[in-house]
Amino acid sequence: MTLLNQYRGLRREIYVLFFGRVVTNLGAMIWPVLTMILSQKLGFSAAEISYFFVGSSVIMLPANLIGGRLTDRFNKKWLIVICDCVSILCFLVSSAIPLGMGTILLFVFAGLFQSVEGPAYDALFADLSATRDRERAYSLGYLGANLGLVLSPTIAGILFKDYLWLSFLISGISIAMSTVLIAVLIQDVTPVEDTGEESAYQAKKEGAGVFAVLKENPLLLLYLLCGTFYSAAYAQYNYIMPLDMAGVHGDDGAVIFGTVTSLNCITVVIFTPLITRIFSRMRDTGKMLTGRLLVFGGYMIFLLLLGFIPGYYLAMLVFTWGEIFSTVSEGPYVSTRIPASHRGRINGLMSVAYTAVTGGINLAVGQVYDHAGSTWTWVLILGVTLSSAAAALLLKARDQKAYPKLYQEKKSAD
Repeated sequence: MTLLNQYRGLRREIYVLFFGRVVTNLGAMIWPVLTMILSQKLGFSAAEISYFFVGSSVIMLPANLIGGRLTDRFNKKWLIVICDCVSILCFLVSSAIPLGMGTILLFVFAGLFQSVEGPAYDALFADLSATRDRERAYSLGYLGANLGLVLSPTIAGILFKDYLWLSFLISGISIAMSTVLIAVLIQDVTPVEDTGEESAYQAKKEGAGVFAVLKENPLLLLYLLCGTFYSAAYAQYNYIMPLDMAGVHGDDGAVIFGTVTSLNCITVVIFTPLITRIFSRMRDTGKMLTGRLLVFGGYMIFLLLLGFIPGYYLAMLVFTWGEIFSTVSEGPYVSTRIPASHRGRINGLMSVAYTAVTGGINLAVGQVYDHAGSTWTWVLILGVTLSSAAAALLLKARDQKAYPKLYQEKKSAD
């Protein structure tokens, strides 16, 4: 309980968002097995799967930008509720029709509206927490998302063979429950009044364009480079990992990957409060760098121990530690360095950049996997991961000079 005490004192609405994420992800059963649906149910090759992911990503690009603009102009709560209602309908219809490309297109359409609401979720966590509390707020949201995911990937793996339709149905019901929670229990979305010295870079700049804000904060472009490479590297966890497991273990690969994904979520639930507490004095940039290096280590273990099932769980443990360090640092880093008036648009723009770079690298990965095999594919993936770590190292070296007011108080242990 001592570790959970660190989450006390946040606004009531943060806890509602936390429970909403728990409930939604209790039914998140399609993404963990999507690669296997395409490869084993629909007969896609690795290259064709990469084309599918890239095509889906292209569709999502305007959704992120539109979502960012809507977030900065309208009520964030109702934007989330409306988008969720569309997603719910898509999942329910998907569960009632035979599995085919129609089902997958409905799933992508649902994802389109999830992308629209993404910037609103990110901006709400920032709006509803003071700068000094922001890392705890983002940490709690991340903890909630993974608390819901603890069992769903394993259940999805079990349902994969004969009852895949039930996964779509459960997903729709879970999003519906989360939507009701948010619609009924979140009443006040007024941003926190933050007047501390550390909030100096968050002053609103009404009327300023996004690119004008980025021009005033050029280091955000380096952060964007760091984030895009990391996003592309992280995506391989749901792409090449399951392909490798299916190639080595056949139909059992879905169940194995489901349990490995569940370990990812269990590790997040156990270690997120620990890492948040123990490394509370480490700067965001130090956590980012640590996260990238741990993800690289997890991938290396997976590659070296491919075919040895216990090795997958060791790789996932190390990988997940890296994911935690990266996730708890990224939201606070961005939100403390941009005007509050531009959170939605900048988050949307960053999502577009992440999607575009991830899509391009997925295309390359799919081609390499089909023509050169798993080992050379992992060489490419590891190179991308190290590029993200190098960008994080450079960001760490330059951040204090760019944002000195954020370094006036607590001294870092990184």
